[in-house]
Amino acid sequence: NNPAIAGGNLFILGQTFQNTANRLARYATGQGKSRIMAVYSDNLAGQLGRAAIEQAVRANGATLAGSVGYEFSQQGVLNAVPNIRQSAETNAADAIFLTANSAGALPLFSQMLPENGLGPDRVQYIGLSRWDTPPQTLELPGVQGGWFALPDPNRSAQFTNRFQAANGRAPHPIAGLAYDGIAAIGALAQAGQDLGRGSLTQSAGFQGVNGVFRLRADGTNERGLAVATISDNRVTILSPAPQSFGGAGF
Repeated sequence: NNPAIAGGNLFILGQTFQNTANRLARYATGQGKSRIMAVYSDNLAGQLGRAAIEQAVRANGATLAGSVGYEFSQQGVLNAVPNIRQSAETNAADAIFLTANSAGALPLFSQMLPENGLGPDRVQYIGLSRWDTPPQTLELPGVQGGWFALPDPNRSAQFTNRFQAANGRAPHPIAGLAYDGIAAIGALAQAGQDLGRGSLTQSAGFQGVNGVFRLRADGTNERGLAVATISDNRVTILSPAPQSFGGAGF
């Protein structure tokens, strides 16, 4: 999902930060959030995430209410909390968009931000990563009520069940991407179309095992994503994944 390698004759199939940030920023502004702050780790993934968040916030008519980085370490997170609070207060942020995931800084932030006066009752938390994996993440008090994006859960479940039945085990997390790549080629071949750039980047896209997707001319992709929240340690869908391009969610 690294857009830096996309382009030329190479398309990436993984869900990109920009795709996720656009979906969540669009949803957030629709819910009245107009001053969104970015909090990012100061490494490659975090910097790419920050750029995606900042672009998505501006593209969807909201104001970027500060952007705070932190060293990717426990001490770095601890040092960043006062800066995040000050920036949020100074810029009147009504939402905090985090690049952190459960394997990184999310558990610490979900504890320390509420303890420092930036709880979910005051600002809306938004996650660039999925907050439903691993399952233990659902138990973090600070993520309750947060927003994040994920592929169409119904289609994903169907693929997992079919794969399990055929192979006797659950699919690897990126197995669906491989399936989507072959499915796109199969759809074009069945329709008698060539495999050139024009056919691969058709605006209608393709139906994948994780939902609708299309390849873009710059080598990246766009996927139909659902917006979810966590309530009582369970995932609840707030806005379903669009079933086609041009519908709600795009």
